[in-house]
Amino acid sequence: MDRRSFLGSAGAATLAAAVPAAAQQRDTSHDAVPDARLRTLLDRFFYDRLAEDPEGATRLGLDTGARAALKSQLGDGSAAGIAADLARSKRELAELRKINPASLSASARLDYEVVAYQLQRSIAGGERFAYGASMGRYAPYVLSQLTGAYRNVPDFLDSQHRIKDAADADAYVARLAAFPAAIDADSERQRADAARGVFAPDYLLDTTLKQLAALRDQPPAATVMVASLAAKLQAAGLPDAHVARAERIVQQEVFPALDRQRSLITELRGHASHDAGVWRLPDGEAYYRAAAEAATTTSLSGDEIHRLGLAQVAEIGARIDTILKGQGMTKGSVGARLVALNERPDQLFANTDAGRDALLAALNAQIVAMGKRLPEQFATLPKAPVEVRRVPPSIQAGAPGGYYQNASLDGARPAIYYINLRDTFDRPKFGLATLTHHEAVPGHHLQVMSALEAENIPMLRRRGGFSGYTEGWALYAEQLADEMGMYEGDPLGQVGYLQSLLFRATRLVVDSGMHHKRWSREQATDYLIATTGIARGRSQGEIDRYTAWPGQACSYKIGHTVWVRLRDAVKARQGAAFDPRAFHAVLLDGPMPLTLLERLVTERMLS
Repeated sequence: MDRRSFLGSAGAATLAAAVPAAAQQRDTSHDAVPDARLRTLLDRFFYDRLAEDPEGATRLGLDTGARAALKSQLGDGSAAGIAADLARSKRELAELRKINPASLSASARLDYEVVAYQLQRSIAGGERFAYGASMGRYAPYVLSQLTGAYRNVPDFLDSQHRIKDAADADAYVARLAAFPAAIDADSERQRADAARGVFAPDYLLDTTLKQLAALRDQPPAATVMVASLAAKLQAAGLPDAHVARAERIVQQEVFPALDRQRSLITELRGHASHDAGVWRLPDGEAYYRAAAEAATTTSLSGDEIHRLGLAQVAEIGARIDTILKGQGMTKGSVGARLVALNERPDQLFANTDAGRDALLAALNAQIVAMGKRLPEQFATLPKAPVEVRRVPPSIQAGAPGGYYQNASLDGARPAIYYINLRDTFDRPKFGLATLTHHEAVPGHHLQVMSALEAENIPMLRRRGGFSGYTEGWALYAEQLADEMGMYEGDPLGQVGYLQSLLFRATRLVVDSGMHHKRWSREQATDYLIATTGIARGRSQGEIDRYTAWPGQACSYKIGHTVWVRLRDAVKARQGAAFDPRAFHAVLLDGPMPLTLLERLVTERMLS
């Protein structure tokens, strides 16, 4: 995609005319004083939080000027740091409530309601559940294959911390020096949680130990922290004096902290359960319901999620069955035929470095192809580019199959679409395009950067973490690509798209199965494979992800269902006058709970 792809001026003017004024700019017909007061308050909230989130400041490119000191710091993940976050949320909510929402314009009232929703949910989770994480994404285990500074900090230093001068290099080394304390803080919290009976199941701890070993059991110079520093110094034309200091920190401070953590995990592994679900934890049934509500921003019970998943699995499976029969694949279940398709040599890249390079090149070509079509559906496109990178091998054993990181706001770092290539068999060709449409365009990249670059909404809201909205959009984007004709003449590509939908519907079944109905890891894995035909290695990694992040996997299909329902309602109401660019302009209002999205679309386009 073109780095400055807002569209040419003439084309932009033409498309802007198709977008209702209400979607192009926030209303200014209301008393501006309360609105300004709210905007000032929310901006203060944002920068106060940023001061406690050095990694977030770096990701956004806001660790400069008066905030340059943040570039040398890591966030406080200790018990005291978690308590401080909860206390801050309570103060913020009290301040927010001093403003009467009835005095605000419609757009400012939306800002108020979104932030109030976030704060109320965060406080409720933090007060009720005294273990793991429950103030955003729910993650019951401090240490797992997906959680912990041991896996996050090295990747962050490698992918996010930029070095252009000696001060940046000093800051990198300072962060590396802070890494051991972050590791120990996690260990202390995990030990305290373990005393309450809260630690990961045996199979997650096995993967955690593998990842700890991948980081620890090598010379300091070979670690990603030191190797990345050396490469960045060379690229910046700086002397390598910092490298020796970094090696000493890793050898004398980081490795001992990792050894202490590995000893703790080994100890816990000796007492670990094999049960997959959070039902076994203190107040576990309530934890799952709260986790699912936090992820989906809807109130559905475990039984309701399970039934919805089963119904959608049946409907999507029937659609795939029809296409496969048209391709001469008639024998066996849908899942069995998808397995057979996955095994065909013509659908596989070689599981070699050359094969991985070819796969990444194919993904980049898909981004370019979709980028050329985006103006058909969107009047405003992100300025920031997106590129594809492989998940770092040091964390690929426990990392998701694909994920997205936003670009920095200063334009210095592009957005990144990561794909896990531990085994190319897990990524057959017929499913790659739909993954690109999900993670890059018109999925996460378009949605996330449209919000981040929208100066008309407060910064606090541009980064809103509503999984039902964002993951639902990304799955809707997969459907949009199909509707745009991206699979014309490519029935297997359409099978890949439908397999992706089926996969997300199956998540509803297995997530609620493990955490509500007490399914085992093996039962959930076998169901996922039998239903979707996704390779066992990838399927196992997915089930393990849902174990560590209960409820989050439900956000995709539930959010998708809401997005499609709203779009189709607007389309039916407007008939021939329907313009998808006008509907999609809702992205410029930033992420929000699905309940507020429904109200916004109803008021703007259905009333």
